[in-house]
Amino acid sequence: MTCTFFSKFLTSACAGLLALSAFSAAQAQTTLRVTTIPEEAATEQVRKFTPLANYLEKQLGMKVQFTPVTDYPAAVESLVNKKVDVVWFGGFTFVQASIRSGGKVVPLAQREEDTRFQSVFIAKTDSGIKTLADMKGKQVSFGSQSSTSGHLMPRSFLLQAKIEPEKDFKRIAYSGAHDATIASVVSGKVDAAALDITVWKKFVADNKVDTQAVNVFYTTPPYFNYNWSVHADMPADLREKIKAALLALNPANPEYAEILKLNRATRYVPTTPENYKGLESAARSAGLL
Repeated sequence: MTCTFFSKFLTSACAGLLALSAFSAAQAQTTLRVTTIPEEAATEQVRKFTPLANYLEKQLGMKVQFTPVTDYPAAVESLVNKKVDVVWFGGFTFVQASIRSGGKVVPLAQREEDTRFQSVFIAKTDSGIKTLADMKGKQVSFGSQSSTSGHLMPRSFLLQAKIEPEKDFKRIAYSGAHDATIASVVSGKVDAAALDITVWKKFVADNKVDTQAVNVFYTTPPYFNYNWSVHADMPADLREKIKAALLALNPANPEYAEILKLNRATRYVPTTPENYKGLESAARSAGLL
């Protein structure tokens, strides 16, 4: 009788586990998990991307779950290990994810701005820093070490100008995010810093920085940058639906225009892995890969 009881119990338990497993699989199939590199504070990331997540829910007919991550490497590992389905990468983090995954990360779309992106160097206007060479002997901040616009490309252009940060700067700091980079110059923690041009322009437009006190003294040449990427193991039909939804964001539609504005984009355009080969070369030349 006891054996019969446990036999029935185990059968019931197994059935329950199978049902739970099936439920979890169904949940995974109906929820699109999205994250982004933490280029700004988590609250700002949520504010920027929640309307886009809501839009994708309508377009895809599935729940979209947006969860900020703590740092740039976490965004890379999340997609490589398929803990999330879609990631907003910087160009360098895309390159890192592509290498880590053995080429199994697929870029779907980038902002039109990302086809000719730039970084800016800022300093206090009374600092005497007017050129890249004037930064020698100064305290300088980059953003995250994995940031394209806040570290890789500024470092690349410094090296091209025969300036070696570790040798020529008094101290190097890494702020972790573009808004923190601006704050480090405003507060006087560092003398100069490099960051994403669109974040700088946003701060200026929102009157969050006094350009009479802190301003741009150098703007880099253009390069390819950010994109939305997925893992190659994502079903092809879902991948194409996500790409089509991003490309369908037409600024002539007021609702879509607001989503694009929050993402600092005029529109989204298709992109390919080949667009980021230059960044990979720059990273290798700078000793970052």
